[in-house]
Amino acid sequence: MKKIVVLTGAGMSAESGLSTFRDADGLWENYPVARVATHEAWETDPDYVNDFYNMLRGKLLEAKPNRGHELVAALQEKYDVSVVTQNVDNLHEQAGSRKVIHLHGELMKVCSSRDPYNPHFIKTLAPGNLTVAHGEKAGDGSLLRPFIVFFGESVPMIEPAVEEVEKADMMIIIGTSLVVYPAAGLVRYVRPGAPIYLIDPKPSVSGSRSDIRQIVKGASAGMEELMQILEKEG
Repeated sequence: MKKIVVLTGAGMSAESGLSTFRDADGLWENYPVARVATHEAWETDPDYVNDFYNMLRGKLLEAKPNRGHELVAALQEKYDVSVVTQNVDNLHEQAGSRKVIHLHGELMKVCSSRDPYNPHFIKTLAPGNLTVAHGEKAGDGSLLRPFIVFFGESVPMIEPAVEEVEKADMMIIIGTSLVVYPAAGLVRYVRPGAPIYLIDPKPSVSGSRSDIRQIVKGASAGMEELMQILEKEG
């Protein structure tokens, strides 16, 4: 069975109604990154940071997987599929994708602020209890914090993602630019000859690869077109 790695960014979930961070009217316009997504912000005002992610969880609860998410999951019928996502939502899992690597953390989880990756203190929040209260503690007595990779922190899941990409017979990139990390870095690990498809409504430079096949459409329409291509190719 051929292996496909699907790398997704903010454009993947935009069709589900989740705001992107950098685009016009994106989240960073109303919530400066320095106040909600850095380790310094957490140290300075953890209550403000937790309130921001409490708000995001509420928006995620209202969102549903779009057709693009569903078609990515449908690839599993014929291929060994690993999803590597820059998104912190769980829409891929809701759509049925079974192997998902979250590079930047998971919005529906919280963790210890002293030892964020200790599995004993990572907790998945239930839909009816998405709010972290001010001063709420993890099992080790430290403040509960979002299970999110803040700017300036290391990305522990990048190594498992690289391992998946190195084994891929095909890579599909949806809703993210090839000129920014981590997409630009991961593409370098695709073996020579393995096709790379880029689905994004904005034409993009190919970075370090000249063999990328771009579908200039949004996530759902782009995946519809790609599925037709794969069907023809067998």
